[in-house]
Amino acid sequence: MGQKRIQDYPAVAVASEDVEGMVDFSVFFGRSAPVEMEIGSGKGTFLVSQAAAFPEINFFGIEWANKYYRYAVDRIGRKGTGNIRLIRTDAASFIQRHIPDASIRVFHLYFPDPWPKKRHHKRRFFCHENLDQIFRILEPGGIINIATDHADYFEQMTAVARHAIGQGRFDEVPFIRPAGAQEGEVVGTNYERKYLREGRKTHTLALRKR
Repeated sequence: MGQKRIQDYPAVAVASEDVEGMVDFSVFFGRSAPVEMEIGSGKGTFLVSQAAAFPEINFFGIEWANKYYRYAVDRIGRKGTGNIRLIRTDAASFIQRHIPDASIRVFHLYFPDPWPKKRHHKRRFFCHENLDQIFRILEPGGIINIATDHADYFEQMTAVARHAIGQGRFDEVPFIRPAGAQEGEVVGTNYERKYLREGRKTHTLALRKR
């Protein structure tokens, strides 16, 4: 059998070069609805299951790796899921330049690249500067939902979160288990299933904007 042909679905894919200024999600989705954002959408496992479970919510994903981005667009398009949009771009820069204040209800970050070498730690997405931006784009009462298998990165995440909590910007809250998580799973992504087979522990963190 031949390899499945990956198709493009313009109704799903957002071209980064077409985005100017702050985005209008009602234009992206063709309707006004609460927006949830995922950084590092991979093959779209979380987005597909969550969007199916919550059709009244708009889901916006950002993925940098072209291979995974194209696969996710194809997967979402084939399923005909109308409440997902996906863009291939650098997440930190795009958020800073294009996501409006108080426009995101929930921010999802699952198994981000841990950049394990110490000299690469500055590339980790979850840091003070990016948390400042997430705080800006979250609605009042908005949630950050995070999971990682990397203990050292989780230690950094916790330190960054505690600093923001100490500033009175966030409260720590229970992690919200996504709809696609099966028995024994925390999130239900491809990465988590791989890590479970390898015996790795998943660490979770959730924050609510004050």
